[in-house]
Parts: sequence; structure tokens; C-alpha cells
Amino acid sequence: MRRAVCPGSYDPATNGHLDIIERASALFDEVVVAVGVNKSKKGLFSVEERMEILREITAKLPNVRVDSWQGLLVDYCRDNDIAAVAKGLRSVSDFDYELQMAQMNRELTGLETLLMANNPAYGFVSSSLVKEIAALGGDIENLVPPVVYERLVAVYAKQD
Repeated sequence: MRRAVCPGSYDPATNGHLDIIERASALFDEVVVAVGVNKSKKGLFSVEERMEILREITAKLPNVRVDSWQGLLVDYCRDNDIAAVAKGLRSVSDFDYELQMAQMNRELTGLETLLMANNPAYGFVSSSLVKEIAALGGDIENLVPPVVYERLVAVYAKQD
């Protein structure tokens, strides 16, 4: 079985994330969408909430499952028989960072990385920008899946 992981913080998941997950699911037998746990960072959504959202937005993809991981991604992949990482690239700065990570992961355990060019429609979309725009009352409905939009609206409505 060809298995890949799409790792990230997904705080929140965007249409760009979903595009990469969907495209990876067409290339691999199974795709694990793995939410990274970083105890030193306080996310807008808890890891459990992010996983719940991801399960909802990937429900139509039968070969996708959602999990979380803590520590080195290469260890998670080794423990779960995952041979490849699938990541999206929006810009040259993404490429610089992801290439370095891909080379380190390959050096550590032989883990391969597939760097996928983003859909140009989502090249400017990031979780950080989505949160900032939503917090300031901007319209982010076309940047995120509907469940994410609803949750962001609810979170920021409570803060008013």
C-alpha cells in the first residue's frame, strides 16, 4: 500500500490545504492528514477541533484518515508505515523551507517528500492571514471550507 502523510497545523484548514489533500488522495492508496501537536503554541482551535473539522471536510475522500502527531514527523511515518510526505508550495519561500525539511527527512530515515505546486487560486491563502482577516471582520468565505467558515464566524462573534 502506498501511504503518504499531509502534515500541518491546520489552524484553520483552508481551501488550499483541502486542494493538496484531494490531489494527494488521487496519487496514494491512503493519505493521513496529520495535525501537529505543539504544546508551546496556543492555537485558535484545539487539536481535537482541528481533527474534527478535517474529518468533516475530507469525509468524501474514502482513502483519507485524520490523525495527530507529536515529535519528529519521520518517527511518526516510520511507526505508521508511511513512505512519503505530500506538501503544497505557494511561494519561493515555501520552497526554500520545504526543500530543507525534505532533505533532512530523507537523510534521517529515507522518507520521501512530494512538493506539489499549489493551485494558483489559493497561492495567497494562509491560515494566519485567514485568521487575521476573520478577526477584523473581513470576508473569508471563499478561502475556507464551509465548516471552517462557520466556526471562524462563531469564534470571532464571541470575541466581540
